[in-house]
Amino acid sequence: MTEDMFENIGLIAKYGDIQVKDCLNLLISFLLKRHLNVFVDASSADLLSHTNINVAANTEALGQNCDLIIVIGGDGTLLQAARLLAKYDVCLLGINLGRLGFLSDISPKEMEKYLGEILNGAYNSEDRLLIYAEVYRDKACLSYCNALNDIVIHRGNLSHMLTFETMIDGHFVNCQRADGLVVATPTGSTAYALSAGGPLIYPSLNALVLVTICPHTLSSRPLVIDGDSHIQITIVHDRIEQAQLNADGVLCQTLIPGDRVIIEKRQHIRLIHPEKHDHFAILRAKLDWSKSIYTHLND
Repeated sequence: MTEDMFENIGLIAKYGDIQVKDCLNLLISFLLKRHLNVFVDASSADLLSHTNINVAANTEALGQNCDLIIVIGGDGTLLQAARLLAKYDVCLLGINLGRLGFLSDISPKEMEKYLGEILNGAYNSEDRLLIYAEVYRDKACLSYCNALNDIVIHRGNLSHMLTFETMIDGHFVNCQRADGLVVATPTGSTAYALSAGGPLIYPSLNALVLVTICPHTLSSRPLVIDGDSHIQITIVHDRIEQAQLNADGVLCQTLIPGDRVIIEKRQHIRLIHPEKHDHFAILRAKLDWSKSIYTHLND
């Protein structure tokens, strides 16, 4: 890819400490020196030290005007941007100011070096799938949401477990009692699904994983299925209390017995990484794989 591949650059910064502000303004100066068109999300505009910068009314406006969106923050900030921008033909790049990031893989100290290489065409790109959920009560669709990491049905503040039925592509899978269920993408396999005992799935695979949260049985195991599967989860407990449906940790809908949640793959987002991006190196760093062995070998 050539340098003029990315000409209109959108910036989204998580509002926070002075490090966010400094990183944003340093990034703007770098991009302006390359004579690129820079647009800043309205929620980040009060952090600007520069004048005469294009301010987009919202994240969706960035999607309409930009071909590359740079997100300054942690994975949570990038997840939110991905959900809003999935319907646009844009690329996402993350500058990591968070603590444990699997998506935002460029540190502020390396920003100018790697961003210069990326703008010169030296980068890797990968498509990450998003999942989409619709909630039905009787025959009416109450709400819908999308997620890059996961859709989670859980008991919320209930004092007892949920009972729910799962069907995949019209086939009955099981009816179980548990604290909830995580339906995760390969991207989300390193998030809540991992904490609940699920497997790590390579990001490019067309797959989904279902991981039960604290099941009331010893035989429950994570289930990896085809990414094009149609999943239906029905709340079947007869107690009239509310459960919750979250998308990437954001509350989308309260659920009552009889509600049906339909989940399937829909949309993709394209992530940009430095040319030497290594997924397994990130896993080693974030999960401390064989840390004691490497420490011993280096002694």
